[in-house]
Amino acid sequence: MVRKPAPLAAVTMATVMLTSCGLTGVPQGGGGEERQSGTVAASPTGAVPAQPAAPETTATASSPTGAGADTRPALASTRSTHTSAYTAEVVGLNRVAGKHLVVQLRLSNTGTDENISWTGELGDNTRPLGEIRWASGIGVLDAAARRWLLPYKPADSPCLCSDERRDDLGYFIKPGESLSVYAVLPAPSGNPATTTVVTPLGPPMMDVPISDEPVAPPPGQTFPDPEAQPVTVVSHRIMTPSESPDRSEETTDDGKDLHVNLSSDVLFALNRADLTPRSRAVLTRTAKLIDASEGATITVEGHADSSGTDAINDPLSQRRAQSVQRALSGLLTRTGVRFQAKGYGSRRPLYGNEDEEGRRRNRRVTVTFAKPRPAETRPATTPEADPAPGGRGLTAQGKDGGQPFTLEVTGLRRLPGDLGVLTYKITNDGDAEAWHHELNRSAEWMSYKYQAAANVRLTDPATRRQYLPGRIMVQTGDRTDAYCACTELAGVRVGTEKIAPGRTKEFWSLFALPAGASSAQVKIAQYPPLRVPVR
Repeated sequence: MVRKPAPLAAVTMATVMLTSCGLTGVPQGGGGEERQSGTVAASPTGAVPAQPAAPETTATASSPTGAGADTRPALASTRSTHTSAYTAEVVGLNRVAGKHLVVQLRLSNTGTDENISWTGELGDNTRPLGEIRWASGIGVLDAAARRWLLPYKPADSPCLCSDERRDDLGYFIKPGESLSVYAVLPAPSGNPATTTVVTPLGPPMMDVPISDEPVAPPPGQTFPDPEAQPVTVVSHRIMTPSESPDRSEETTDDGKDLHVNLSSDVLFALNRADLTPRSRAVLTRTAKLIDASEGATITVEGHADSSGTDAINDPLSQRRAQSVQRALSGLLTRTGVRFQAKGYGSRRPLYGNEDEEGRRRNRRVTVTFAKPRPAETRPATTPEADPAPGGRGLTAQGKDGGQPFTLEVTGLRRLPGDLGVLTYKITNDGDAEAWHHELNRSAEWMSYKYQAAANVRLTDPATRRQYLPGRIMVQTGDRTDAYCACTELAGVRVGTEKIAPGRTKEFWSLFALPAGASSAQVKIAQYPPLRVPVR
């Protein structure tokens, strides 16, 4: 089921034209597609004439036992949440010219009786492709820059990646067989030794080593040179929300700026723009964050829910923004700060206005400023031996659709940039298949383009602050769509949510993690909370 998102902050789009530097061991070839923002370095003079690409060579599918099979050792692997017999293994991850990345996956059908359509779960779900034939969903998480990097888009096709038709790969993978696919995309920033490989298929593959050796394609394949033709960089911002225990404010971090959404219900009385006594504590915390920032410009935006009319909402949101600006000005300790205040009425909702929780969250004043310097890392503490009440070990029991389920948290891994990936499994212990609707029933579900397993919260034991799943921000025309940085439960993966008896499915979510935290309380859907160590 598709849900229309609220307009959010815009993402820029950049197209680069690069001269061929010759990818060692990577013959030049054809096409792919995409659009959005990115940071691939062009030549010092900017746009330059592109060099013609060499004739393309097709690729052929291979099987584990057939001639020319790709038998390279796997660097990492993941299993499809939707189709348990469908696995992906990273068999090549090479940085080229210091700024490109060639990702090679071996896709396998480990089942015994059914063919698998490999393209359906490997396509980029954040843009219309027209046909389902490209490995366009292969990407990497640039954690340090808070970017979701996907394959380049040349002018003549959706993606600089494997094409089922062009490369003669075949639509299905037969039982016991495999095939190899590739994608060419920007390298993650900072020249890291490892990265996190992401696909729509299943949980991310973390700490995959990057090689700077020449790329070695499998038998029968050649890869295109991204510097032989104009390409558009595809790079989506990642925003990570968190909220205070009393839900008086929600903060999202996009790696560059903080967006602090202050609840108007806390700041003001109904239909008033005078600050309440309770507002001082909320504004004091925001002022401390601004003091720790080095940005000179602070924007203050007033917003309303869909109740009332523009004649009421517009001037009220403007007056509220100005009230917050004046209060923050008096609380700051540093000088040289410029404020910009504006009211937007109900035109920029973050959540759906269909229920009271969505309307409450949309009644807000948003303060945006440059992300503060990293705070002092607090000393790591030893995780509690026992989980939070209700959980035993890293498992918990619950019910959905009349069937008993077991939850098992399999890991909470810290990534660069204070990001973390939570992975967990859910098993149907009953005697009938059931929909696991509770995974989707979170307060912000209307803010996403598609339904997702977003009903997950992390709580920092030291501060009691709650962390919500990250959001992948994708520009679509003049609108920004938000996708949950977690397992999707809609679109081509609509069957993900239904679980057969005895079946286990794996899920994941991306979060911000507080610096220095050695554990977090994890609350997933209807299950009791668990205390999970951070690794």
